[in-house]
Amino acid sequence: MMAKNKAEGGILDTIKTIVWALVIAGVFRTLFFQPFWIPSGSMKDTLLIGDFLFVNKMAYGYSRYSCPFSACPFDGRLLASDPERGDVVVFRHPTKNVDFIKRLIGLPGDKIQMINGVLQINGKAVEMKPEPDFEEVMQPQGPQGLLPRCSNSPVGMGDTCIKKRYAETLPNGVTHDILQINNDGPVDNTPVYTVPEGMYFFMGDNRDNSEDSRFPQSVGGLGFVPKENLIGRADRVMFSSAGRSLFYFWTWRPDRFFKAIN
Repeated sequence: MMAKNKAEGGILDTIKTIVWALVIAGVFRTLFFQPFWIPSGSMKDTLLIGDFLFVNKMAYGYSRYSCPFSACPFDGRLLASDPERGDVVVFRHPTKNVDFIKRLIGLPGDKIQMINGVLQINGKAVEMKPEPDFEEVMQPQGPQGLLPRCSNSPVGMGDTCIKKRYAETLPNGVTHDILQINNDGPVDNTPVYTVPEGMYFFMGDNRDNSEDSRFPQSVGGLGFVPKENLIGRADRVMFSSAGRSLFYFWTWRPDRFFKAIN
């Protein structure tokens, strides 16, 4: 009888330990840092497919999207702080129940436009400095097996895929790399977008391969993003793997471990 009671007590203790571990993990994920894995190439070369990072959820305060399954029982934001232009931000897509990661380009009241592939903010072109081309191997990337797009297409499997790279400097002095395939694509020349109050305008650094605010929601795109939808700021890549699984250690990218995100 005692052996049975000991066994039952051991099972109960194990269940309690698991429950408490889940509670602690849930609190940590809700209040402090949320893991995020990069599934697409829309933020190259700042973020690569297979980068793993933690999102700083304290940066902008908390909304209902801060909780798993959007379960926080309040509207608006608590302990709110405003993001800065140039931040790399994880947010909830306004019409799709998925998290996106993009760079914050337009603040409330800004006028944003693209002319021949050059970003215009409030009627002034941002500074763009040519940098060495971005090169990668033409091969399937990540678990989805995505193929990169190249400015030197057509490119055979195993050959070098090239994109033009520029250092773009925003009005507040934030400088970051962007990639371009050409400067006459469908979102390289746009109308003027005026960012409404309480909204933000986001773009991917891989300018010709990004679903972002240049695509209005009326055509199924991202459009403007409400402040409430911000989840947190991406500050540092913790781990990175170029393979289809994290267990393929020969595809790990040690040079990206603990890399700061600019």
